[in-house]
Amino acid sequence: MRMDKWLWAARFYKTRGLAAKACELGRVLSKGQTVKAAREVKVGDRLNITTEGGVYDVDVLELSEVRGPAPEAHKLFCETDESKAARAREAEIRRMNREFTPAPVGRPSKKDRRRIIQFRGGR
Repeated sequence: MRMDKWLWAARFYKTRGLAAKACELGRVLSKGQTVKAAREVKVGDRLNITTEGGVYDVDVLELSEVRGPAPEAHKLFCETDESKAARAREAEIRRMNREFTPAPVGRPSKKDRRRIIQFRGGR
């Protein structure tokens, strides 16, 4: 089974195209080496997958070419305990840092809005 199909079926990426792009960018590792989207996945492989949600270290338990509901997708892999703990720590750090960012006072004025549009390269 292709790597990009398995990543898509296991719900690590929303589309097969995104899964293939992640492989191309080196965000999916097997045995410490980057993998191509067409690489064959086998039961028992250990993968290191980087997504927006964090870094996952998983063992492949099953293969599926069909993207099903999330509970079915979680049966395809087993995440290591170290990976779960590391992602929980990262989430806690992000949550704590969010408390220190000041919230906007209110809506931008008309002058502020024009400056934002100009800054973004509009009009």
